[in-house]
Amino acid sequence: GASLVRPREILPERHLQMTLSDIVEAQDGHILPGAAHIDGLLAFLNSWERDAPLVIHCYAGVSRSPAAAYVATCVLAPHRCEMELAQALRRASPTATPNRRLVALADDRLGRQGRMTAAITAIGRGADCYEGAPFALEIA
Repeated sequence: GASLVRPREILPERHLQMTLSDIVEAQDGHILPGAAHIDGLLAFLNSWERDAPLVIHCYAGVSRSPAAAYVATCVLAPHRCEMELAQALRRASPTATPNRRLVALADDRLGRQGRMTAAITAIGRGADCYEGAPFALEIA
């Protein structure tokens, strides 16, 4: 139900809006994250020219955007260990609780054989909060 208006300074081709609910199982009235969401995110990440920072955000900054940020680091730094990246996420955001469904879908699509999912499970639930604080992850 949150609305978003793309700032004029951001070209449409440099903006991806994913409409999905922060759920891991189907619920009436909500949009379950699915393969099309992950495919869109992966295509967007692979088209990113890396000439400017990549900003990822969601309504609260706790689950969907940390999941997307984790997926992004796994895609953009394929040589790095999934656990190392999950631990970097935890250090950067003590409140992050990445959406497990988004991570599992990406894990499958990227052929990571459960390593992404296991790494996010290992870092556990983030600290309770109303909303997360902005954080940065280094890709290199």
